[in-house]
Amino acid sequence: MAATGAARAAAPQADGEGIYRHWCAHCHSAGRGNPGTESLQVKYKGERPAVLLERTDLAPQAVAVFVRQGVLSMAPFRKTEITDAELDALSAYVARGFAAR
Repeated sequence: MAATGAARAAAPQADGEGIYRHWCAHCHSAGRGNPGTESLQVKYKGERPAVLLERTDLAPQAVAVFVRQGVLSMAPFRKTEITDAELDALSAYVARGFAAR
């Protein structure tokens, strides 16, 4: 049975969420003790959300660049850690606020 358009569209986001939980959440979630979020709180001083999933200004392409090249104290992720297909799903998940604007 072929997947519906909605099911196909939801699948990458579900994969992206799992990839985010595995690789990103421990640094970029809300709350104390998350170094990525704490660093962005200092950088943005309340002008932008520090929690990545609350951002609406991150395009999928920007997320992909940050993941592959790293930024500030965040090391880059190799293709052996996050494949290109996983990066596409992760970027779409993190940037879903950008797509909704």
